[in-house]
Amino acid sequence: MNILFLTDNFPPESNAPATRTYEHCVEWVKQGEKVTVITCAPNFPKGEIFSGYKNKWYQEEMMDGIRVIRVWSYISPNRGLVRRILDYISFCVTSFIASLFVKTDLIIATSPQLFTAVSGYLTSVFKRRPWVMEIRDLWPESIKAVSAIEKDRILQLLDKLVLFLYRKADQIVVVTDTFKERMIACGIPADKVHIIKNGVHLSQYEPREKNQQLIRQYELEGKFIVAYIGTHGLAHKLDFILDCATKVKNEAIHFLFIGEGAFKARLVKKAKALQLKNVTLLDAIPKSAVAEHISIADVAIINLMKKDTFKKVLPSKIFENSAMAKPILLGVEGEAKKLIEFYKAGLCYEPENETDFLRKLEQIYSDKEAYRQYQKGCLSLAYNFNRQHLANNMLIAINEQFKESVQKKSILKKTS
Repeated sequence: MNILFLTDNFPPESNAPATRTYEHCVEWVKQGEKVTVITCAPNFPKGEIFSGYKNKWYQEEMMDGIRVIRVWSYISPNRGLVRRILDYISFCVTSFIASLFVKTDLIIATSPQLFTAVSGYLTSVFKRRPWVMEIRDLWPESIKAVSAIEKDRILQLLDKLVLFLYRKADQIVVVTDTFKERMIACGIPADKVHIIKNGVHLSQYEPREKNQQLIRQYELEGKFIVAYIGTHGLAHKLDFILDCATKVKNEAIHFLFIGEGAFKARLVKKAKALQLKNVTLLDAIPKSAVAEHISIADVAIINLMKKDTFKKVLPSKIFENSAMAKPILLGVEGEAKKLIEFYKAGLCYEPENETDFLRKLEQIYSDKEAYRQYQKGCLSLAYNFNRQHLANNMLIAINEQFKESVQKKSILKKTS
């Protein structure tokens, strides 16, 4: 089967959407499928093109058996509504045009962002091929949650566009149980929606000794390191963690933030204003260095704003940190909380509740026996969310759609 995958994020970018798509595609190639990815020049999260790449109309490379086509898009930092819309729409247009010249049996388009799905739909219409819509974020709910767009008229139009795409997709892949419930509530047949959750490639993330060189480099000797590695965006509410850091009296506890994002500059400014000596903020690191940096952590923080929308999400950071036996300190309600509690992989605090956060932080620091149990729970969790198995499950789902499409074509030929 020839699979065409449209995505706004792809390696060498190292965010969750890029990693998920890449790891799925690699597994499909191993199983004999031919995979073409259409994406843009790597630029996330700073909106700056990575070294070795140019923002050209068309460039092509092979990456671990995957044919990667990069098209031009309007590139800008993740700030400002107009610029972001230009970014999204430009990729929608150029990816659609490029897709017309790619031989494919089936199309997959993933979010974020939503207009990539628009490109997938248009491609399916013009090429008369089935398409699968992968939903990693609920739109426009995610926009409302962070107040990225406040005009009701725009949100209403996005609502209509989303429902249109849900109905037109031949199959829908979602990343959580609650996402599927949302689809069903929108009138989408349950058998059209497949749940393929986030996971981790166990061969890349596994327990290891702390990287002492990094600990010395960041001057963290003897510290109990509470780490956040990932995007510093509005939704992650990392300023809340900085506020909590001012209340931490235990000098052994140190907070480590690594990454970039729309909120990073404000976090750096705030940390300096508060004169926080128990916080280190570092720039983003290459994907290849993430595991070594996770190794120096004692606990992984995963935090989101206190919004009902985020009760439906399952942050991918859970799986990478769990695979390396790093207990989770989770500030997310809903499905993510249920997962951590089920596997006993850490402690959960109420989002944006300083008192609860500080109590759970001290608890995970001081109770050594419970800490070891959390580590065991982490490993059990990671084992059950092996990316290779999840990729295979998704391939089975899209193969069913491909076979159905072939059968329909056969019937049409016979009746014509």
